[in-house]
Amino acid sequence: MNIYVGNLSFSATEEELRQAFEAFGRVDSTRVIKDAATGRSRGFGFVEMADDTEARAAIEALNGSMLAERSIRVNEGRGKPQGPRQSRRSGGGPRTGGGTRGPGTRY
Repeated sequence: MNIYVGNLSFSATEEELRQAFEAFGRVDSTRVIKDAATGRSRGFGFVEMADDTEARAAIEALNGSMLAERSIRVNEGRGKPQGPRQSRRSGGGPRTGGGTRGPGTRY
């Protein structure tokens, strides 16, 4: 099960997440999400646990608990969207010049 962990301290590590969740069962992976430009934590992460019963016990026990001096939010993570990412632009086609035409363009 994919578990979302929010309100993480910016200094929280993946190892701290692993230790907190391993008290409830086997942890397959942990990820603290970082800003691509700065490398700084974005204040949330994900934990993967194979056993749904253990994962639900961890969610119930850890939601609202303290981790790295912050009260964390823990709930079942949403799955990743399927298929290619959609652009925020409408129209779907390539963007073209915005009204300015170059020399030699016929009207």
